[in-house]
Amino acid sequence: MNEATQQTPVLEARNIGKSLGGRPILSDLSLSVYKGEMKVLIGPSGAGKSTFLQCLNHLITPDTGELLLNGERISPANKGELRSLRERVGMIFQDFNLFDHLTAQENVSIALVKVKKMSRRDASLRAMMELERVGLSRRAGLYPAELSGGQKQRVAIARALAMDPEVILLDEPTSALDPELVGEVLAAIRELARGGMTMIMATHQMDFARALATEILFMEKGAIIERGAPASLLAPGAKTRTQAFFARLVAEESAC
Repeated sequence: MNEATQQTPVLEARNIGKSLGGRPILSDLSLSVYKGEMKVLIGPSGAGKSTFLQCLNHLITPDTGELLLNGERISPANKGELRSLRERVGMIFQDFNLFDHLTAQENVSIALVKVKKMSRRDASLRAMMELERVGLSRRAGLYPAELSGGQKQRVAIARALAMDPEVILLDEPTSALDPELVGEVLAAIRELARGGMTMIMATHQMDFARALATEILFMEKGAIIERGAPASLLAPGAKTRTQAFFARLVAEESAC
């Protein structure tokens, strides 16, 4: 048994459900992630992956179910608990969400000043440390318009890391990037995994998922219909939905 399975999950979702506009989006989803694990959500567009990730730190409030952080239930009615949840469970979006009027360094440091109440000097120093970590210290003074898509996503990663999260949620972090820029972002995420960061990531990068995921969860129509280790779900000859999805993605890439 993995040592991590003997511990309390860092983040646990129990029976999460969500409807939007009267239409069911998520149905009875449960997930536990332990320290140092990477859980990967895959599935077709519209499966509910992004909604589920945003429910995991209450950017979207679930209609049913509950969240536990280190074994403690989060009360949606308690603003202090929600604020703490969002500090401790970081989010990286597919479209970066950077402030256009702030430099890379300022984009990383602003939450440290406003949320963690750090001095501007200390926040700037911490921002530089995180930009160095993702290989962008020489771009610290540039604005988002002066950065490539891959660089902007790495700034977003540095911003999340600066808050010292216990878990990072990544919502298709490479989907908005040109193909030649995908590798630099995946390399940054790979380094986080090697450093023991706990992550839940929605992605279509199947080779990446196969190499790094602790567990793959295949979602369709708002439900988890298959889950397991990559070695099992993606084994040669495996007749799994995950393997079929992988094969379809490879075929689509080959046809391009």
